Amino acid sequence: MRKTLLSATIGAAVLGAASAASAATLDDVKAKGFLQCVVNTGLAGFSAPDASGNWTGFDVDYCRAIAAAIFNDPSKVKFTPTTAQTRFTALQSGEGDVMFRNTTWTINRDTALGLNFRIVNYYDGQGFMVPKSLNVKSALELSGAAVCVQSGTTTELNLADYFKANNLQYNPVVFEKLPEVNAAYQEGRCDVYTTDQSGLYSIRLSLSNPDDHMVLPEIISKEPLGPAVRQGDDQWFDIVSWTHYALVQAEEFGITQANVDEMKNSENPEIRRLLGVEADSKIGTDLGLGNDWAYNIIKHVGNYGEVFERNIGANTPLKIERGLNALWTKGGLQYAMPIR
Repeated sequence: MRKTLLSATIGAAVLGAASAASAATLDDVKAKGFLQCVVNTGLAGFSAPDASGNWTGFDVDYCRAIAAAIFNDPSKVKFTPTTAQTRFTALQSGEGDVMFRNTTWTINRDTALGLNFRIVNYYDGQGFMVPKSLNVKSALELSGAAVCVQSGTTTELNLADYFKANNLQYNPVVFEKLPEVNAAYQEGRCDVYTTDQSGLYSIRLSLSNPDDHMVLPEIISKEPLGPAVRQGDDQWFDIVSWTHYALVQAEEFGITQANVDEMKNSENPEIRRLLGVEADSKIGTDLGLGNDWAYNIIKHVGNYGEVFERNIGANTPLKIERGLNALWTKGGLQYAMPIR
C-alpha cells in the first residue's frame, strides 16, 4: 500500500513538474511582450538586417508568424544574430526562445544538445560555387582545389566525406564567421566555396561581380533545415511546429493574405476549422493560443508559398525554384499534418 501511495505521489509530482515546464516558454514570451528569435548574422533572403536595422527574410518571416500567432502582432519579435558556432549556445542559454537559422536537423543536434527539431521548413543540400574562370563544370573536377568552408557546420564533414568517397584531394580553408569565408572567397584565397546551395545563391549576390561565379550542379548531402527549441517544453515545441503546418496548409487550401477574410465564409469545415470559425474548433486553445491563431498568421505573414516567393523565390534576386519545397500535391515534400 505504501509503495502504491509513494508511486502515485511521485507520478503526480512528475506530472505537475512536466505541466509547469510545458507552459514556461509561452508564459515567458507573453510576460516580456515579445519573441526572441535566434537567426543568422546576415544571409540575404533568409535573415538579414537592412540599413535601418529592420530584419527581413524567409526565416525572419517564420519568427514573425509565431509572434502573430501569440500576439496578433508580427512586429513583437527581437532578433539574436549568431554565428554557426554560437547559435546553439544562444538557444541553450535562453538568449532566444526559438532558433530559425538555416540549421540542419541531424541526430546529434536532436539528441546531444538538449534541443528538439520536428519540422523541415526548407529542404536543402550542400553544393559548390566556383569562379567561371576556373572552367569547371562539375564538382568531380575539383581535385586539388582550395575550398572555403565555415567551421562549426555540417558542411565540414560533408566536404570531407565527398572528397574521400570520390578519391579527390582538397585543401580546406576554414573560418568561423560567415563574413570571413565570404571575404576569403572574394579575395581569391580559395578556389571553391561550399555550403548549403540556398546559401550559395545568397552569397553569390553579395560578391562584387556575381555573374563571374556559378553554382555547380552537384548536391552532395541532405540538408533538412528547420527550427529548434529547447527540450522539455512540449507546448512550445507544438506552437513552433504547428505554425509551420498552418502556413503549409493555408497554401494547400488556397488561403492567402489577400483572401483570408473572405475565406472565413467558406463552407469547407477544414478551412473554417483552420481559421477558427468552425463551431467545434478548439485547436487554438489546445495550443494555449486563441482560436484565431492561424488566421492571424496568414493575415500578417501569408501562406508558405507567399513567404517563399517573397523572400527567395523565382522573382527575387536569389531566383530559387520551389523544387523539393513545393507542396506534396505538386511534386514536392512540403506536407502539413492534419489540422483537426
